[in-house]
Amino acid sequence: MDLGVGCIVLAAGSSKRLGRPKALVMVGEETLVGWVVGRLRGHGLEPVVVTSEEIFEDVLESADCDVVCNPDPDLGRTGTVQLGIRRIGLEPGRRFLIVPVDRPGFSSNTLSSLLTSKNTACPSMEGRGGHPILLSEDDAARVLDAVPSEPLRSLVVPARIEVSDPFLHLNVDFPSDLIRLEEAFTKLR
Repeated sequence: MDLGVGCIVLAAGSSKRLGRPKALVMVGEETLVGWVVGRLRGHGLEPVVVTSEEIFEDVLESADCDVVCNPDPDLGRTGTVQLGIRRIGLEPGRRFLIVPVDRPGFSSNTLSSLLTSKNTACPSMEGRGGHPILLSEDDAARVLDAVPSEPLRSLVVPARIEVSDPFLHLNVDFPSDLIRLEEAFTKLR
């Protein structure tokens, strides 16, 4: 099903604070990246995962989708997003859903709401923006033209869609976050 939305899963971070690759953390019987990709596919999306060279083969095996290697993930998130946009292709009317693998706490309802937006948008709860973020065609072009090290937040200002997702601000950064991730996995499946 073509929703006019390209979907990019960001999984190229170094995971220094967690001490192991976030994308390959096990949740239930699958990896975090596999679980996130499965949830996105359930909404008719065909995700492209952008990852690092160190875990490329493992991600390729665990995520049933197109996987792209970011040769220089240290340049930052914008460079990783650019690789995904280039892989999918910037076409008239196409929007892009950007999903950081370490921010999997969005609900199915939140994802459905984002996918209906024609403008750049993100979920928000308790005054704080969350993920994923949907880029309009114009903002995707702006990101594509930017320097790869420029922070995404300086390039786009998403409209905020108020949601009430208990796990929206889950950020898998530290070993202690894995307990909350298991809880989210159980309730968001």
